[in-house]
Amino acid sequence: MASELDHLFILTDIGAAAAERLISFGLVEGTSNTHPGQGTANRRFFFRNAMLELLWVHDPAEATSPAIAPTGLWERWQGRRDGCCPFGIGLRPGGDSGDQAPFPSWAYQPPYLPDGMTIAVGANSDRVTELWLFQIPFGQRPDRYPAQRSQPLEHRFGLRQITRVELIGPWQTLCQPSCRLWSPFRRSGCGTDRPTRWSLAWMTRAAVGRPTSGLACRCC
Repeated sequence: MASELDHLFILTDIGAAAAERLISFGLVEGTSNTHPGQGTANRRFFFRNAMLELLWVHDPAEATSPAIAPTGLWERWQGRRDGCCPFGIGLRPGGDSGDQAPFPSWAYQPPYLPDGMTIAVGANSDRVTELWLFQIPFGQRPDRYPAQRSQPLEHRFGLRQITRVELIGPWQTLCQPSCRLWSPFRRSGCGTDRPTRWSLAWMTRAAVGRPTSGLACRCC
């Protein structure tokens, strides 16, 4: 079943000061927002095909409420430097693939969405040492947003698209059975180099004739 990258998130300190490093690199920041009822807020960088989100918890009471607790977002954010996975990968349906996620999932109804609109969250969401996977059935390429939602898509060096996301995690976590959920997104098998921390590298493609650039995040 074909799905494509919609956005990836990195759990950060409150206010996401790390965004300033991306700005100094040459990325142009888009609008930020909050998720009412979920207790999270963000800073965002948009490309033609996908979005990078720096995410943090701003309201612990909302993030630990019964409706949100099953996502594990609070535990992941609190433990982002202590073994919990600080990364999430969000997909959207590609082409005529339909809305069904390409991994076992449960329907998450966040308070900020209209009634009946849900996000498919990976069935391993309670395993906070693993990648947080989700699919947004209503996801859309940023370069196809309506005018009222348009975002800056052009960055220094002509960077325009996210072309590759490489995730590396602790080898003990990579060998857990539930990692079958996200095996389509892994580049290699269990235990390569036996890393002890989560890290993420993502590649962007520039305009025709320009080289590809990469950015890496090792801790958040």
